[in-house]
Amino acid sequence: MRASNLYAPTLRNTPAEAEVVSHQLMYRAGMIRKSAGGMYTFLPLGWRTIRKIEQIIREEMENAGGQEIMMPILQPAEYWKESGRWDAYGDEMMRIDDRHGRGFCLGPTHEEMITALVRDEVRSYKQLPLLLWQMQDKFRDERRPRFGLMRSREFIMKDLYSFDKDEEGMRESYQKMYDAYSKIFTRMGLEFRPVEADNGAIGGAKSHEFTVLADAGESNIAVCTKCEYAASDEKAELKVIKAPVEEMQPLEKVATPGTSTIEKLCDFLNVPVEKTIKAVAYQTDTDALVLAFVRGDHEVNETKVLNCIEGALDLRMADEEAITAAGGCAGFMSPIGIQKGTHIVVDQTVMKMVNAVAGANEKDTHYKGVNPQRDFTNEGLIVTDIRLIKEGDPCPVCGAPVKMTRGIEAGQVFMLGTKYSEAMGAKFLDEQGHEHPLVMGCYGIGVGRTMAAAIEQNNDEQGIIWPRAIAPFEVVVVPVNGKKEDQLSYAESIYDELKKAGIDALLDDRPERAGVKFKDCDLIGYPLRITVSPKGMEAGTVEIKVRRTGEVLVVPREQALAKAQELLATL
Repeated sequence: MRASNLYAPTLRNTPAEAEVVSHQLMYRAGMIRKSAGGMYTFLPLGWRTIRKIEQIIREEMENAGGQEIMMPILQPAEYWKESGRWDAYGDEMMRIDDRHGRGFCLGPTHEEMITALVRDEVRSYKQLPLLLWQMQDKFRDERRPRFGLMRSREFIMKDLYSFDKDEEGMRESYQKMYDAYSKIFTRMGLEFRPVEADNGAIGGAKSHEFTVLADAGESNIAVCTKCEYAASDEKAELKVIKAPVEEMQPLEKVATPGTSTIEKLCDFLNVPVEKTIKAVAYQTDTDALVLAFVRGDHEVNETKVLNCIEGALDLRMADEEAITAAGGCAGFMSPIGIQKGTHIVVDQTVMKMVNAVAGANEKDTHYKGVNPQRDFTNEGLIVTDIRLIKEGDPCPVCGAPVKMTRGIEAGQVFMLGTKYSEAMGAKFLDEQGHEHPLVMGCYGIGVGRTMAAAIEQNNDEQGIIWPRAIAPFEVVVVPVNGKKEDQLSYAESIYDELKKAGIDALLDDRPERAGVKFKDCDLIGYPLRITVSPKGMEAGTVEIKVRRTGEVLVVPREQALAKAQELLATL
């Protein structure tokens, strides 16, 4: 490819709407352009990287036994109604009716479609295990599309679905995909971590996110400083913290004017924060009230709370009217005296507290001597881990302190079990002729999101620093003056050698100043730049710059190919 023929409109200034580095650099490097909110056109350079990511994925899916198919993007509503997700999925689903009034959606995911496909074809255990996958666009009507390809409304996803005869088989398929994903992100040259994750709307029993470590990531990850444990903050489990043994005191109501926050309460009563109980009030998508209680120095994990409430799809902060109607008082709440029918979720550490301070459900009033095991007697009380993990908390596996880091979820693997097969009647006959639901897993990789994550992890003030495997071109050959026939011919000879050796090369033959071309090379992030200059030609040498390190080597012309191959092998 010659740069004079390449459609790559680079920019010197950053678009105002681009908030994160990957969005800014993809725009400036001429890789994407916005079509509408959360929708982007890939230009040639960006699409080349997308195709290289797809090729790595395709090779590893085939190596793991996956068979590629292609399902429709437009999905019938009846499949989603069978699974129970047509109403449950929420406003992110893009729904349309055809001219006959039949309901469809633009696929946000394909569990229903693949289950419907397989239930009509797979009858016997002899046809299992089965791994089917595709690579196509998905659609989700994000409330606030942002961060370029990291949160968009139309995006490319690789999704694979496994079908097995039992849980043991599902675990084997899950491990195959776990291993394949590890190979995929390793081949892409990315620093990543598989972390235990919440299953969210997909459902199922177990999940891991493959998270590319980057400061701009939306995922908070807890990583053990000693063992291999890693989990998203939504999923990370925490053990009970037991309070020191002391004699229980009687429950006592005390006036605490102006103490609607834990900090003010501790100052007023001169008690340590570890002796207080914090309340957070939510309402579900059906307006049900949920009161969550954690120790005063802890934070509520909303995902864990949501998972406790059967049928709830979402949580929002409760309004004061709902709190009052349940017998509570905003800023001064505890489970004591709350009306029956309210969802009350108490962190397991709170239940071990002794002689604590909690709200009395009266303005400017608290209880002292609160002993939850004695005093929290509400019917239907849920006691579980609802605490949000933080830096320094003990690892749930080995007890060593965890550290918090950030990352971008690029892929996720799920054990689905029989959630969809039972709902949609996808069954098979075993060796004895008995009927059973298929046991499923699903496995996704966000292709564009992976591209963005790679840039977030690999950049500097000049631009992108691509890992070789997914760079739009591996090497760019730059004659200092493309208008000089001798320089251009010299550069073309090197370019031809690289191409014949199987190296993906670009010849920057544009009649631009050398400084402009060098800036574009650094902005776009080609792993190697080979420069042809008049002085080098006279000396019989070329200059090779390594984008990642900034190292510049001057090598004899006849060694240019060998040195390029040697350097690429390290990138």
